[in-house]
Amino acid sequence: MGVMISDEYHIDDPAPDTTLDGTFKRARSSLRDWIAPGTQSIPAGARRFSAQADRYHLYVAWNCPWAHRALLVRALKGLNQITLSYARPRRTEMGWVFDPDGPFADPLLGVANLPQVYARQDPPYTGRLTVPVLWDKIEGRIVSNESADIVRMLDQAFDIGPSLAPVDLLDQIDAWNAVIYPGLNNGVYRAGFARTQAAYDAGVADVFSTLGKIEAQLAQTRYLAGDRFTEADLRLFPTLARFDVAYHTAFKCNLRRLIDYPHLWAYAREIYQMPGVAETVDFQIYKQGYFSPSELRNPLGIIPAGPIVDWDAPHGRT
Repeated sequence: MGVMISDEYHIDDPAPDTTLDGTFKRARSSLRDWIAPGTQSIPAGARRFSAQADRYHLYVAWNCPWAHRALLVRALKGLNQITLSYARPRRTEMGWVFDPDGPFADPLLGVANLPQVYARQDPPYTGRLTVPVLWDKIEGRIVSNESADIVRMLDQAFDIGPSLAPVDLLDQIDAWNAVIYPGLNNGVYRAGFARTQAAYDAGVADVFSTLGKIEAQLAQTRYLAGDRFTEADLRLFPTLARFDVAYHTAFKCNLRRLIDYPHLWAYAREIYQMPGVAETVDFQIYKQGYFSPSELRNPLGIIPAGPIVDWDAPHGRT
């Protein structure tokens, strides 16, 4: 993955993705300002942006699970005034890129690639060029490139749609997020991008240990934090949507499939069938992305035909 250093794009990142023991490490997001009404507290050090839904634009990619979080909060909160630009399904040496026209064009700035978005940041940006990017159309700058922040700030800033992080459940939500992110959301990448057997073994063990904990919880409650769908469920879903179609094979997370967990599989189908959620999912694009040519993981770039999974089957949860 390329990197921006003081507004100049470098194809080769001088900081490697893996540690000396072959373990994948994920770079931290660094643009973390906040949208909030004037009466609402914001994180220390963040700059406040006003809560106007039609002021903002999201740069996303279909096959990125972190961008999927942003698409989900937009759909579930009914924030359709936040406009969208979808990058092409496969990254190039320029990172995420856009077509001149069509579904993968950028209708807002007309850029050819994501580095051109980050290059507009003032002061000059240094860091990884990731999606999602939440863009302020009035000031012409990035508000945030941290998906967890984007989910929570959009939920809290706009008083429409369901509350995804209600105060009485916040401790449970944060506790589940702290389990799911390292063990599953990022765990599949620790397995898939591992450079040693030991790193892979540790990553895949965490993935299936976490899935087991979730399955046990869903045997007792409808959602992770009880009887209400929350941010914890939203942040889990992008990994579930990609599991059987991509992570199981492309990332060698193949001890079990999602459909082998009866409670988790029914839960995943229920979320998929919620209004607006299916429109944020594209299984074919996931396969194009995760099975793109890779010297380490898929040197021939062959995209598998399957699996065939019926996400529209009745989930039976009441």
